[in-house]
Amino acid sequence: MGSIRGHSRQGGNSGGGTAPSPSKQSISQRSNRPNTTFTAWCNSHLRKAGTQIENIDEDFRDGLKLMLLLEVISGERLPKPERGKMRVHKINNVNKALDFIASKGVKLVSIGAEEIVDGNAKMTLGMIWTIILRFAIQDISVEETSAKEGLLLWCQRKTAPYKNVNVQNFHISWKDGLAFNALIHRHRPELIEYDKLRKDDPVTNLNNAFEVAEKYLDIPKMLDAEDIVGTLRPDEKAIMTYVSCFYHAFSGAQKAETAANRICKVLAVNQENEHLMEDYERLASDLLEWIRRTIPWLEDRVPQRTIQEMQQKLEDFRDYRRVHKPPKVQEKCQLEINFNTLQTKLRLSNRPAFMPSEGRMVSDINNGWQHLEQAEKGYEEWLLNEIRRLERLDHLAEKFRQKASIHEAWTDGKEAMLKHRDYETATLSDIKALIRKHEAFESDLAAHQDRVEQIAAIAQELNELDYYDSHNVNTRCQKICDQWDALGNLTHSRREALEKTEKQLETIDQLHLEYAKRAAPFNNWMESAMEDLQDMFIVHTIEEIEGLISAHDQFKSTLPDADREREAILAIHKEAQRIAESNHIKLSGSNPYTTVTPQIINSKWEKVQQLVPKRDHALMEEQSKQQSNEHLRRQFASQANVVGPWIQTKMEEIGRISIEMNGTLEDQLNHLKQYERSIVDYKPNLDLLEQQHQLIQEALIFDNKHTNYTMEHIRVGWEQLLTTIARTINEIENQILTRDAKGISQEQMQEFRASFNHFDKDHGGALGPEEFKACLISLGYDVENDRQKQTGSMDSDDFRALLISTGYSLGDAEFNRIMSVVDPNHSGLVTFQAFIDFMSRETTDTDTADQVIASFKVLAGDKNFITAEELRRELPPDQAEYCIARMAPYQGPDAVPGALDYKSFSTALYGESDL
Repeated sequence: MGSIRGHSRQGGNSGGGTAPSPSKQSISQRSNRPNTTFTAWCNSHLRKAGTQIENIDEDFRDGLKLMLLLEVISGERLPKPERGKMRVHKINNVNKALDFIASKGVKLVSIGAEEIVDGNAKMTLGMIWTIILRFAIQDISVEETSAKEGLLLWCQRKTAPYKNVNVQNFHISWKDGLAFNALIHRHRPELIEYDKLRKDDPVTNLNNAFEVAEKYLDIPKMLDAEDIVGTLRPDEKAIMTYVSCFYHAFSGAQKAETAANRICKVLAVNQENEHLMEDYERLASDLLEWIRRTIPWLEDRVPQRTIQEMQQKLEDFRDYRRVHKPPKVQEKCQLEINFNTLQTKLRLSNRPAFMPSEGRMVSDINNGWQHLEQAEKGYEEWLLNEIRRLERLDHLAEKFRQKASIHEAWTDGKEAMLKHRDYETATLSDIKALIRKHEAFESDLAAHQDRVEQIAAIAQELNELDYYDSHNVNTRCQKICDQWDALGNLTHSRREALEKTEKQLETIDQLHLEYAKRAAPFNNWMESAMEDLQDMFIVHTIEEIEGLISAHDQFKSTLPDADREREAILAIHKEAQRIAESNHIKLSGSNPYTTVTPQIINSKWEKVQQLVPKRDHALMEEQSKQQSNEHLRRQFASQANVVGPWIQTKMEEIGRISIEMNGTLEDQLNHLKQYERSIVDYKPNLDLLEQQHQLIQEALIFDNKHTNYTMEHIRVGWEQLLTTIARTINEIENQILTRDAKGISQEQMQEFRASFNHFDKDHGGALGPEEFKACLISLGYDVENDRQKQTGSMDSDDFRALLISTGYSLGDAEFNRIMSVVDPNHSGLVTFQAFIDFMSRETTDTDTADQVIASFKVLAGDKNFITAEELRRELPPDQAEYCIARMAPYQGPDAVPGALDYKSFSTALYGESDL
C-alpha cells in the first residue's frame, strides 16, 4: 500500500512496497525535471487511447484525462465521467479517479479533488507520483524484495557484468549514462555497441540510450541529458519512473530468468543429492572392504609355538584396537549421519528415498560390524588363553628336563653295577657287604620311584596341552621308563643271586650298614631339597607368593634337625674308623654298603646352605613383583571405577536431553554440542586408563578383583557414548532442516514433541501400547489393547486415528495415499519424524514436477520441446550441460532436429519416471 503525505514534515525517498511521502521541500522545488518526466510518462500511456497532455497542471483539472489515464494503466473501466463544464462536474470526475486510486490500496493523504481542479501543481505532481508508484513500481518483486528495493536489485543484477557500472541508487549512479546503455544491451545487445561507449562522455551516452529506447523499445524520452549531467544530484523520482519503463519493457525476459532460476535451484539440489549418494556408496564400499579383510585375520586361531610369537600377535591386536579400529568407528558413525542427512534432504526436496546398492545398506554395515566385534572378542580371549597355555607348557617342560636330568644322572652306571658278578669270587664278609649294599640300593631305588612317576605325569600333561616338542619328551620319558623297568628286573635278579650265597656268609659290618641306611635317605632328602630349592615357580597373585614364602620358611625350620641328623650320620662313620683303628682293622677305604661318603654328604649339605639364601632372594623378588602388580590393579581399578560410572551417567543424561524440550531447537543443538565438547574434553581420562591398562597387560596380569570394569567395557561404552551424542545432534539438525525448509514454527515443533513426551511415561523415547492407547483416547478415539507395539512408532490404524484427531477427514483411498508417503517401505509403522514430514508437506509449498515443466515451457517459448541452444542461453553452463546430457530426444509430431524432451526429464527428477 502506498500513501502521499502532502503536509508531512519528514522528507525522504520512496522505498519498499509503500508510496514514499514527498517532502514539503521537494514538492516546492521549482525545477521542471519531475514535471517533464511525469508528463512524458503519462503521454506514453495516453497515446494508447489516442490522446495526450501538454501541461500536467492544467490538463487533468476536469478529471476526464485523469480517468482515461487510470483506465489505460489499470486495464479496468471507471465509472462514466460527467461531461459538464461546471466546477462541480470537474470535482466529481476527479473524485471518481481518486476513489479508484484508493480502491487499489493507496491511502491518499491531504490530496483532494478541489486542489486538482484548482490546478495546484504540488498536489497534482504528488498525485501522479502516487499513480506511478502504485501501477509502475509497487508490483516489481525480485527475490522477495519489492518496489524501490526490488527495482534497484533488478538493475544491479542486470548491470553486474558491465565494467564502469555500479548501480547503488537512483540518482548519481545514472549520471554517466552507462547504466541505461547496459540495461538495453543486456536484453537487446544488437541495439547498443557497449564497448564503444566512454565513461567520460556522459551526454553522448545518455542521448544514445534515450534515442534507442524511444526508437526500438517504445519508451518515450522522459529525461534531458544535459539536465542530468549538469545537476549535482539528479531527481530520484524521475530516474525511478524512467527506469521502471525499462523493467516493464523487459518483463518477458524477467519471466524467463525466473523460470531459469527455478530450474537452476532444482538441478542444484539434484546434483548435490547425487554427490552425497556417490560419497555414501564410496565410504560404505571402503568400510565393508576393510571389515571383509579384518574378520579373517581375527578368526585365525592357528596357535604359535612360543610365548614370544603369541605376544607379538597380542601386540598386533593392541595396535589394531588403538590405531586401526578407532578411525573406522568414526567412519561408521559419519556414514550413518551422512545417510540420515541425505534421506532428510531428499524428503525436504520432495525426492524419492535413497536406496544404496545391494549389500551396502546401513543394516549390512551394522551386520558386518557386529560380526567383526564378535570375532574381535573371541580373538582376544583366545590370545590370552594361548599365552597362559604356553606359559604353563614352558614351565612344565623345564621341570621335566630338570627331573629327567637328575634321574638320568642317578641311573648312570646302575645297570652295569647290577650286572656285575663280583659275588662269585668274594669272601664271606664281602658277600655280606654286597648284600647290605644291595639292600641300600633297593632303598634308594624305592626312593626314586616317586621321581619317575612325576616325570611320567609331567610328560602326560605336556601331551594333553599339545606341547610342540612332545615327540622328544615322549622319547626321553619312554627311555627313562624302559630303563626303570630294566633296573627293577636286574635288582630282583641280583638279590636272588646274593641270597643264594647268603647262607654261607654271616659276618656283617653292622656299623657300615647303619651308616649306609641312614646316609642314603638323608642324601636323597638333600637331593630333593636341592631340587626343590632350584625348582622354578610361577605365581599370579600376592597370596600365591606368600604361600610359597610360608612353605619355604617352614622348610628352613627343619634345617636344624637335618643338621643334627647329618652330624649323627658322620658320627657313625667316625665311630667305624675309630673301631677299625683301635682294633687294627684294615678297611678297603670306602663303605662297602654305600657310595655316599661323608665328603658327599658335607658337599651336598654345603650346597643346600648356599641355595637357601638364593631361594630367599628369588621369593623376595617375586613378592616385590606381585606387590607392584597389585598396585597396578588398584591403580587401574581406581580410574576405571570413576570413568565407567561417568560414561554410564552421560549416556543417561543424553537420553534425558533428547526427550526434554528446553528452549528452541537451536538452543538444544548448542546445548548438545557443548555437551559433546565436554565429553571430548574427558578423553584424557580414557587415555590415562589406556596407559594403565597397557602396563597391566605388559605385566601379564589377567584378573583384577578390585573392579568389575574391563578395558573392553570402557572402550565399548566410550564408543557408544560418542555415537549416541553424534546421532542425537544429527536428529536435532534434521529437525531444524525440516522446520526451516517446511516453515514449521517453533511452537508447532514443541507441540508435536510435547504430545509425544506427555505419554512417554518411562521417558524411554518410545510409546508402549497402553501409553499410545491413552494418547489416542485423549484425542477422542478408542483403540484396541493389542493395536500398538512397543516400538515408539504407530501402525497404520493408529496413524489414521491420529490424523483424524488433528483435523483430517480420511477415506480408504486417501489414507492409502498418505500411508504410501509416510511409509514407503510398507513396514506398517509410522515414525514421529515421518509424521512431522507429512504435516509440514501438507501445509507448505514445495517444488513439483509440474512447476519445473512449466518453467521449461517458458524457456522453450511455449513449445513442447527445448533445444540445446536455448538451454545454454538461459542456464549456467554446468547446469545446461547437465540437462543436455540427461534429456531424452523429443519424439512428438512437431519435433525438430536436436529437440529435447523436457517433460520426461522433469518428472524423472521427482521419481515419477526413469531418465
